Amino acid sequence: MSRKTLADEIQSENMAPEIAAFLNVIRTADLFSIELQRFFKPHHVTLQQFNILRILRGGPEGGIPSLEIGSRMVSCAPDVTRLIDRMEKAGLVTRTRSDEDRRVVRIKITEKGLDLAEQLLEPLTALHREQLAALGSEEVGELSRLLELSRTRQSLIEAH
Repeated sequence: MSRKTLADEIQSENMAPEIAAFLNVIRTADLFSIELQRFFKPHHVTLQQFNILRILRGGPEGGIPSLEIGSRMVSCAPDVTRLIDRMEKAGLVTRTRSDEDRRVVRIKITEKGLDLAEQLLEPLTALHREQLAALGSEEVGELSRLLELSRTRQSLIEAH
């Protein structure tokens, strides 16, 4: 199987390396995202909802404040409250108000949510391995390192 470059795929030449890198990140993220949507659809959750389950699964027994969930999500979710509303209706999470500060709403994963997260973890890991199968383990580590490094500027912007 011959490897196509981004320039071949989008039929464009003479791109600056920075533009090619950016478009490669976007193109790859889009393709991976489509696969993830297909993966989650039969389980009636979205990638963002699974992300919330993952956060809650690793959190304290008493749950996590909803604002903290938003800050810990991998991708920006403009309306975490609405996501949690749907998850609560599906029986995946519960909400409780803090006794100390009634403005704080703690979100806790239910047994149903925990079961779903546990059920999906192994097949999701297998999907990620398939998505990155063209890379060796050292290359996967290097890819992560480079992507993290490329976000350094964004972290500086957000700090100001």
